[in-house]
Amino acid sequence: MITKKTYRKFTPQQKKIEELEKNSPRFKRVYTEYETMSDELWNLENTDVTNIPDDFIDAMKLQTEYLEEEIGDWLIEKSTDLA
Repeated sequence: MITKKTYRKFTPQQKKIEELEKNSPRFKRVYTEYETMSDELWNLENTDVTNIPDDFIDAMKLQTEYLEEEIGDWLIEKSTDLA
């Protein structure tokens, strides 16, 4: 079994994330895309490859930030539903 990697930014909300992934295919897709983009971005930023344009890395950072915001909105909405 593959253990799921938790992302530090969302560690405190891991239970909410797991629940949302079970109940919302859209959230699961967004979170999976975030995981993939975060991993790829980390790999790109931590390799010695110099032929990757800065614009490409900047675009990946921007997309990852958009996904983080969307995930954050889902988590806030979920918290409000529970209140």
